[in-house]
Amino acid sequence: MILSVKNLSKNFGDTHAVKRLNFQLNGGDITGFVGPNGAGKTTTLRMMASIEEPSAGSIELDGHSIVSHPEMAREKIGFVPDTLPTQDDMTVFEYIDFFARAYAIKPARRRGLVHDLMEFTNLINIREKLLSALSKGMKQRVSIARALIHDPSFILMDEPAAGLDPRARIELRELLRVLSRQGKGILISSHILSELSEICTSTLIIEQGAMLKFGSIEEITEAEVSHRRLIIRPVGSLEEFSNFMILLPGVENLVVNGKSVEFDYAGNDEEAFALLKEIVAADRKIIEFRFRQQNLESVFMNITRGEVQ
Repeated sequence: MILSVKNLSKNFGDTHAVKRLNFQLNGGDITGFVGPNGAGKTTTLRMMASIEEPSAGSIELDGHSIVSHPEMAREKIGFVPDTLPTQDDMTVFEYIDFFARAYAIKPARRRGLVHDLMEFTNLINIREKLLSALSKGMKQRVSIARALIHDPSFILMDEPAAGLDPRARIELRELLRVLSRQGKGILISSHILSELSEICTSTLIIEQGAMLKFGSIEEITEAEVSHRRLIIRPVGSLEEFSNFMILLPGVENLVVNGKSVEFDYAGNDEEAFALLKEIVAADRKIIEFRFRQQNLESVFMNITRGEVQ
């Protein structure tokens, strides 16, 4: 199943919150949704969940408009908002069971389904606890269980890791991997870019409502650098090895960093291989030869300006 966003726009009076966004989500993919505060991420997610109506453009599930048929969105899309459950007088079981009833799940199936969902999201041991007594991490799990009640094909998540402690964030990350392996497409908005880099197959970056980048992590990071940083760890004298390397073509801004030398290298993979052969041919012994991976945080800082609308 494919969830497509085409020329999606949303205006609030004179404010253009979302401007002609185009991207596509596939089942099994985890896409990180990145942008400064006020970039239009929440508005986009709410339109995709059929909570807000777009001013222009379309959102389609396998070619069928969910703007014209919002009931299709509510059947195939699960939404985890940035607000946590606030029904203080309900237990975990009562809350999830309530939403199962709202989806008209028959009693014979409902109790087993609620139990299975609580087991999947690790809520079984706190099923009788009031929502008001839960930590933020446990409330987030309740929100995810609620979004999974109807077994959606796509899950939209608005800052699910905000305010979670390290253990809760790790557990959330593992849960997302399981959902992805089940074939569910996930769009997750987050400011924790280092964690998105670990779990996402693709990234969507927006600012002031407009798309800046969309693609795989590798495509986005590689497109943003003209020179890659090459790291080599030699055997023997670092000074002698540095003096040898600085004379080779394509080596720029060489520095010694710990037990390694690193430098900017403009060559492609074939040229890097030729460089490695030249080092070995000169009888220079090395035990490490690798490019430093450009990360999502540096790309984000390079292409965004931090402006709001």
